[in-house]
Amino acid sequence: MTEQRKIIHIDMDAFFASVEQRDRPELRGLPVAVGHDGPRGVVSTASYEARRYGVRSAMAMAKAKRLCPQLVVVEGRHEAYKAVSQQVRAIFSDYTDLVEPLSIDEAFLDVTSNKRGMELAVDIAREIRRRIRSELSLTASAGVSYNKFLAKIASDYRKPDGLTVIHPDRAADFIAGLKVEQFWGVGPRTAERMHYMGIFTGADLRKCSLRHLTEVFGKMGRTYHDFARGIDLRPVETEYVRKSVGCEHTLETDISTRSAVLIELYHTVLELVARIAKDGFEGRTLTLKVKYGDFTQITRSITVQGLLQAKDEILPAAKRLLGMVDYSATHPIRLLGLSVSNPSPEAEMHRAKWVEGYLEFEPWPD
Repeated sequence: MTEQRKIIHIDMDAFFASVEQRDRPELRGLPVAVGHDGPRGVVSTASYEARRYGVRSAMAMAKAKRLCPQLVVVEGRHEAYKAVSQQVRAIFSDYTDLVEPLSIDEAFLDVTSNKRGMELAVDIAREIRRRIRSELSLTASAGVSYNKFLAKIASDYRKPDGLTVIHPDRAADFIAGLKVEQFWGVGPRTAERMHYMGIFTGADLRKCSLRHLTEVFGKMGRTYHDFARGIDLRPVETEYVRKSVGCEHTLETDISTRSAVLIELYHTVLELVARIAKDGFEGRTLTLKVKYGDFTQITRSITVQGLLQAKDEILPAAKRLLGMVDYSATHPIRLLGLSVSNPSPEAEMHRAKWVEGYLEFEPWPD
């Protein structure tokens, strides 16, 4: 019989803001937002004191300050956060080499066979959290289960500074009580569509057939079908393969004239080319992201035969994508972004065809 996997998901609590409060004692206990304090600034991370006022990541800083007039805004120090992240990763490595970082502040650990010979994953999670607190003066939340899907949900369950275990025997009941919005990979658009179908909870989702889910959601339908039954066979992958390189800019003021948009597009292309050169990245799919003044957003993508690396290759394609975007004085642009990615097998099949979509968080490609 195959040994039951033991997966831990560690998520640092309000990471950037917590590092600032640790390093600057005068900020402790205060509502803190990390980000640029400007008219177009965006909250990168909010402390839990700020979250009580409704301040959230990705929120416009102006709105955050309206919600919390006493908000303390701190400019980000990304090199400092990177250094702390490496210290956290060093603690992980004392227990297992099977670590899959999801971002600078969270990771999966497979501790089925671990360096300490500890039998229970919950004991490892508890010890890691204790060391993060004692050695780094920070807190982390942890989820423990037999697969990545459940471990991820468990780590969010009792934040901040929480520890949740989802045992295989209790997984079905736990999943049944979840809102579909809590499922990893279900973004706002997908949740809205599920609600239209009468799917509001994990129990509702479990009642849907695989055939119906794949008809509506494509290959993600199988993922939702499996998740509703506690199935997730994805391994913890230690090799990180960069999928894309991109950049985006929130503009100081909304723009709507063609000349202004082209100037911003040109500068974005130059930054993208520099990032591609720095990373040695090779990709054939260019995606343009546009966010409007009303915060709605769209993307336009194209896949080409050759590699997109130089300005002379990217700029013409970017202009073609921009030609597919509507904007005006009554519908101005707030943000422009460009990214180059490796084409998926589906993109290879439909090379040079235009693709339009709304990007929401989905851990697997559409």
